[in-house]
Amino acid sequence: MDSIRNGVFRPGDRLREENVGGRLSLSRTPVREALRRLEAERIVEHRPRIGAVIRRLSHTEIVELYEMRIFLERTAAEIAAKHGTETEFDALDDLNKEIEQERGNPARAAAINRDFHQGLYLACRNRFLLEAARSLNNSLLLLGPTTYTGDERINVVVGQHAEILDALRRGDAEAAGAAAETHLQTSLRYRLGALTRDRGERLDG
Repeated sequence: MDSIRNGVFRPGDRLREENVGGRLSLSRTPVREALRRLEAERIVEHRPRIGAVIRRLSHTEIVELYEMRIFLERTAAEIAAKHGTETEFDALDDLNKEIEQERGNPARAAAINRDFHQGLYLACRNRFLLEAARSLNNSLLLLGPTTYTGDERINVVVGQHAEILDALRRGDAEAAGAAAETHLQTSLRYRLGALTRDRGERLDG
């Protein structure tokens, strides 16, 4: 799972037991068990005559995934504005600053961004919302490489995080929810743009 999250293996990659085991220094038995678990969680699909392949989300699936993220995260931000603490908001602010400092390292910036969003969910203190978010995280692995590939993108992310934080500190639930939704709508636009470019490159190749 971590190897997919960190970009070692990407959507569309074929996962042969011997190759995966060799890259991760594992025997075939734990690799086989991991592949079965990933297939049960619909991260990996088995294709005839090909074998295990990491699923590649369609345009429609990406939109549907973000619709769920928007619903959950807007709610999390609204609740966090009411129940979150200054200590939690300070921690989110520190993570946002780290994202800005890692603008030259997209993979690291994306990893810190995941921590930021997880921190937002934790600040809302709703165990059922947290569980729903965890179940969604597996599908997020299928989005593919990060879109944090330039200063403009990082500037947008950091700025929108700051707007969410400002609303949280003011205890303005409506503004916090709206800022979270705007942030994810922007992320969706970048993601769909990256999908279009990727498909164009594969066709050209």
